[in-house]
Amino acid sequence: MSFHYVAKLPTPEEIRKQFPVPEHLVKLKQARDAEIRDVITGKSSKFLLIIGPCSADNEEAVCDYVNRLARINEQVKDKLILIPRIYTNKPRTTGEGYKGIVSQPDPEKKPDFTSGLIAMRKMHIRAIEESRLTAADEMLYPDNWGYVEDILSYVAIGARSVEDQQHRMTVSGFDVPAGMKNPTSGTLSVMLNSIYAAQHPHEFIYRGFEVSTGGNPLAHAVLRGSVNKHGRSLPNYHYEDLAMLCSLYHEYDLVNPACIIDANHNNSDKKYEQQIRIVKEVMHSRKLNSDIHRMVKGVMVESYIEEGSQKIGEGIYGKSITDPCLGWKASERLIYDIAEYE
Repeated sequence: MSFHYVAKLPTPEEIRKQFPVPEHLVKLKQARDAEIRDVITGKSSKFLLIIGPCSADNEEAVCDYVNRLARINEQVKDKLILIPRIYTNKPRTTGEGYKGIVSQPDPEKKPDFTSGLIAMRKMHIRAIEESRLTAADEMLYPDNWGYVEDILSYVAIGARSVEDQQHRMTVSGFDVPAGMKNPTSGTLSVMLNSIYAAQHPHEFIYRGFEVSTGGNPLAHAVLRGSVNKHGRSLPNYHYEDLAMLCSLYHEYDLVNPACIIDANHNNSDKKYEQQIRIVKEVMHSRKLNSDIHRMVKGVMVESYIEEGSQKIGEGIYGKSITDPCLGWKASERLIYDIAEYE
């Protein structure tokens, strides 16, 4: 009943030095960050689409997918900002199962965190180099922020992390947008309190240091549905849910009221094909209400090359080994449909 210290991991500084972001990509990221920031603050009317695999398990397939997004991006960039999902840590409800490339760079082998951190960096940098698109990831472990702070343009805080004090305070030191998801209970006040905490300065212990942060004005809401006491999914993307969140935002001392709708998870009851209908309903709600239009800045969609999911070891290229995803053809059509709404 004790910790077994397997190996000392390289520090974020050591990993970033070993696998640096080339200078021309640093400037590209700065430009992307500014473009995304302007959407959250309301300076830009473009719409965010955070789209990609449930988990980024394979560099070749992920970069293939992101390059496909890049080709579409050229046709919709006047209306949409496409942000690839390159999620390298996978939360598990029971603690069992594949936990992401940082844990297992090869899903069929044992965990190897040093190799995983390297694999994660190489994949992200390659994706930016080839596609010119900077990505989103989920911050499952706050201590890992230093390994990705120079490569991400968007960060999601999951439903089971959003109530955690360390997550909230770490987000307060980010300089990129952070989407705070509603908890699995669906209690919106918990999410809004998390946004409040993330938007304000803090002093706390981080990676063995006493640190202070200035607050992150880009922290915002993500609606992802909830679970009732019987384990049933309850969606929260409907018009009435969005109108309620608009009202609640006015009651809290928050800047840059913004919301992203997660079209999968409990909003779709993990029925991945329903994401198309859900996104279109959200887009319609934005047309009906100017307050909702201003608040809802984008959507999240789980999508990969092949639709559905597979078990680890089946070896189907570009198919999710975690939650099922939309396939490429359906995703491509959806992107064009979203652009037509804007």
